[in-house]
Amino acid sequence: MRRIEHFAVGVANGSTEMFSAFESGGPMWTGHGPRVETRFVRFDEEFVEPPVVHVGLSMWDIACHANQRADIRAVNVTRQGFDLQFRTWEDTRVARVRADWMAIGPLRHAEDWDID
Repeated sequence: MRRIEHFAVGVANGSTEMFSAFESGGPMWTGHGPRVETRFVRFDEEFVEPPVVHVGLSMWDIACHANQRADIRAVNVTRQGFDLQFRTWEDTRVARVRADWMAIGPLRHAEDWDID
């Protein structure tokens, strides 16, 4: 359990198109080459500390003649943003992926001030 003490709680969310490999013959569709895509997501406002980030697939266009394998996650989470990472393997062929995300964490209050 993560306790957010006296800070304001901020919620940021968005949608990110990870790739569209079908038209370009990219490695996610052909199965040859790197099978991981990463996109950096920057928050509109900086959190006080790295937030908790939840990600999920909101669109997945995949070939039906093989097992459907996917791993999607938020990695390298900082106060400013995170890397959204999608991965597949073996004979899975993925044409397109879009991911939605939500970050929840502490923000400064407007009345907060620093004493040096």
